[in-house]
Amino acid sequence: MPHPAGRGLRSVTRPAATTPGRLALIAVGLIVLTTLAALTAWLAVRDRDGTLTELTERREPLAVAAQQVYRALSDADATAASAFLSTGGEPEELRVRYENDVAMAGSSLGRAASDPAASEAMAAQIDVIGRQLPVYTGLVETARANNRQGFPVGASYLREASALMRSEILPAAERLYRIDTARVAERQHDAGGFPALAAVVVAALLAALVATQLYLTRLTNRTLNIGLLVATVAIVLGVLWSTAAVTTQSALTGSGRRDGTEQVDLLVKARIAALKSRADETLTLVARGEGGGYEAEFARLTSRLAGEDGTGGWLAEVAADAEDETPLADQVAAAQHSAARWLRAHATVRELDEAGDYGDAVRLAIDADRPDGATAAFLALDDHLRAAIDAARQSFFDDTTNASRALTLLAPGWIVLGVVAALGVGAGITQRLREYR
Repeated sequence: MPHPAGRGLRSVTRPAATTPGRLALIAVGLIVLTTLAALTAWLAVRDRDGTLTELTERREPLAVAAQQVYRALSDADATAASAFLSTGGEPEELRVRYENDVAMAGSSLGRAASDPAASEAMAAQIDVIGRQLPVYTGLVETARANNRQGFPVGASYLREASALMRSEILPAAERLYRIDTARVAERQHDAGGFPALAAVVVAALLAALVATQLYLTRLTNRTLNIGLLVATVAIVLGVLWSTAAVTTQSALTGSGRRDGTEQVDLLVKARIAALKSRADETLTLVARGEGGGYEAEFARLTSRLAGEDGTGGWLAEVAADAEDETPLADQVAAAQHSAARWLRAHATVRELDEAGDYGDAVRLAIDADRPDGATAAFLALDDHLRAAIDAARQSFFDDTTNASRALTLLAPGWIVLGVVAALGVGAGITQRLREYR
């Protein structure tokens, strides 16, 4: 008596021994492959579109929040030093700016911490900032209290606060920003990558459709099978549509990276360098002859920011890549001009201080009403850098949004084309099967 397993195997393989059976199996295989190709393409397009949406709605805003933490903390440190140097009472505008910076750092840190995909490394940096920021503000308040009473120890407390900011808080903020920036770059790479799996499955389907038509031509001596031709045209249309859409989307995503996030990163580096340099400038004066380390760091940071005269450094890199007569190019050019003004004013401050004219040096460094002073030039530089960052972010947003629009209807389009192709396969093979009845 035949084994049941053998009977089952023969029941499966027997239809393939006949031409109608082979045609039926080919039809089933093509329909399954068509369904798989349509679903794979749909998933690939949906994933790319989701990545682009995540970039504009989550990843880039979180990177901006981390950058705001760094900027606000750096500015708070510089502002606290400027306020300490003021004579005749702490200027109200500097006190308000310092308090706003601390509040901005706290709120931006909260946004950065809201990332549901935060890693342990990110959580560690947020924890450092959250624990040390109250210590820093307490040291600043102690310095202010001693300074109001004329106690020299106030300067020591301020230097201790600045040392804490620079040694622990700002490095943690920078690491947080770097992690978020790396995630933006990673998602941009994912959005611009080649959809290899979908391409392989679709190519396999096209090869199977062509092979089936050649097989039917030899079998029936008919040149064309209308159903299979419709299926092939539907898939080819999907390939051409996908090629155009994905090529456009990848190009726009790359443009958003080059003209947007990469420029933002350079400008953020420049702005942070400017803020740290401003703190160095004022802390050199606070130190009263013992600020050689601050002055050395000022020279190093401003050289990376704008070169020796405002025409080099990171600002020159951004200017070289910015398109002419765009908001970004205009703001960077203005930032270079302000940087040159600041460097000239700083040189005069140092000359006065080293010549023993400490009071004049302080006034030139912190008096915002003096057009030739360091404060006016620094504030103008900071405003232009902020506007340049906003312009570069807008370029990123516009390019990434347009990249997402390039994929409009492509995902559901593949489902429709897959249904058309499957119906074409079914109709084309059914037409041949009827000839055997």
